[in-house]
Amino acid sequence: MKSLLDSDSTYAVIDVRERGEFNKRQIFRTTCVPRRDLESLMSRLVPVKSTAIVVCDEDDGRASLAAHTLEQMGYTDISMLQGGLGAWVQAGYELGEGTNAPSKDFGEKILVQKRVPEMTIQEYQHRVSQGEEFILIDTRTPEEFQRATLPGSRNIPNGELVLRIAEVIGDSNSTVVVHCGGRTRSIIGTQILLEMNLPNTLIGLQNGTMGWLLAGYELETGRQSQPLPLPSSNRAAFAETFARKLTEEHRITHLSPAELQDLIARGEHETLYLVDVRTAEEYEQGHIPNFTWFPGGQALQRTDEIMAVRTGKIVLACDGIVRSAVVARWIKEMDFPDIYVLDGGVKAWEEAGQTLEQGWPRTAPTGLIEARETVSLMSPSALKSRLEMPDTPLVVDLETSSDFMQGHVSGAVWIPRGWLELRIKDSVSIGDTPIVLTCRNGEVSTLASAGLRDMGYTNVKVLEGGKLGWSAAGFVLETGPGSISVEPNDVVIHPLGDKDRMEYYLTWEEALGRKYESDG
Repeated sequence: MKSLLDSDSTYAVIDVRERGEFNKRQIFRTTCVPRRDLESLMSRLVPVKSTAIVVCDEDDGRASLAAHTLEQMGYTDISMLQGGLGAWVQAGYELGEGTNAPSKDFGEKILVQKRVPEMTIQEYQHRVSQGEEFILIDTRTPEEFQRATLPGSRNIPNGELVLRIAEVIGDSNSTVVVHCGGRTRSIIGTQILLEMNLPNTLIGLQNGTMGWLLAGYELETGRQSQPLPLPSSNRAAFAETFARKLTEEHRITHLSPAELQDLIARGEHETLYLVDVRTAEEYEQGHIPNFTWFPGGQALQRTDEIMAVRTGKIVLACDGIVRSAVVARWIKEMDFPDIYVLDGGVKAWEEAGQTLEQGWPRTAPTGLIEARETVSLMSPSALKSRLEMPDTPLVVDLETSSDFMQGHVSGAVWIPRGWLELRIKDSVSIGDTPIVLTCRNGEVSTLASAGLRDMGYTNVKVLEGGKLGWSAAGFVLETGPGSISVEPNDVVIHPLGDKDRMEYYLTWEEALGRKYESDG
């Protein structure tokens, strides 16, 4: 396993534990895909079925279940990490932690190696109190901005900075202060603006919204992002010149629409990731078929959620070249070897006579259509009636603990899908006892039902339409922990607002950069 991770081979290492577990301890540069998400995510993360896949867990049986699922999905080269993460540690190898750790590690590397200037919250507040005016930029997503941001901040997501910043600054000579929720996006945003050689002083605000709260100040909530400014022709040309310089310096290949078509034609045998880095509104209005949407800043922030095979070809597209070139530069610097930009982007694709798709593509999880042909459904009204009788079925909720607590059928037992076959016998013996599986919309339950039938459970049904169908039928979902008797470890709890969690998170991020420090 260690040799594989250190090699240039084509592989994917998939950690099938829950995201909360992965957040606490993980092998660096592995991809977390909980077993419940395999059918939904693997076709995008590992598109070529012959790719070598290693599955890992805590040596608790989930990797074996996941390997069986992958086999059913058509993957042909599957291995399991012998002894799980415990054996990895016993062999003397380190474990990391955190969400999107490769990108956070990269951000701290950039901070140290490029000496990105930062300002503390206290210094910022002092200078404001002295009457100094700043242009304060929040580089997170509009959704994060709306939840909570710094007073006076303007939302320009990281992937939009190069294209929009000159329009935001205008003729002002004020210092531009860049912030995010913690550290990574402000570091990356500040550095890319510094490289543009803008006339203004540019600086990152250390520790962002978390640091703001820890310093004793309040955040502003519920504020909508202003529309992103459209750059003037002169400023758009300046941004494009800068972007083309980036691709030249970092040796990023430009593709024509015809060359992109050739790559797509070979996609069955070569791993190919197609990513549209524009805004959600632009993507919805029209995008190139087969392109997945990840706005530019998030494409860098969440590389481990986009590309499980590091040797795969990555093609980025926007409306021209600016946004895709900026993202490509950073991903190339993260040591992804094969990255391209579509020259001219979506406009060039259209001008070449190719069509665009509109709306949001919805691909059914692998195997769902086939599973629906064999599944036995129970309507919400039928289940409601059965629950009012003496001989009630066992209702099993397969969602995450947070989903379960937000709403579940009264009396349901919580067994997340990844553990279903391993824990179901704690609740009911193999036989003909009636079992009803529930989830959000019925899809996960439909896929999971076959596993119980294979074990010998002969009376397994799926709640038709899932919990959404239950609510639509007018029945109330119960909230709260219900059958959860211990602290669950399957979800990642966001630290914002929790002093101890925020301090731990920021300390963890800072520590990532220490290995990049040197006397020189």
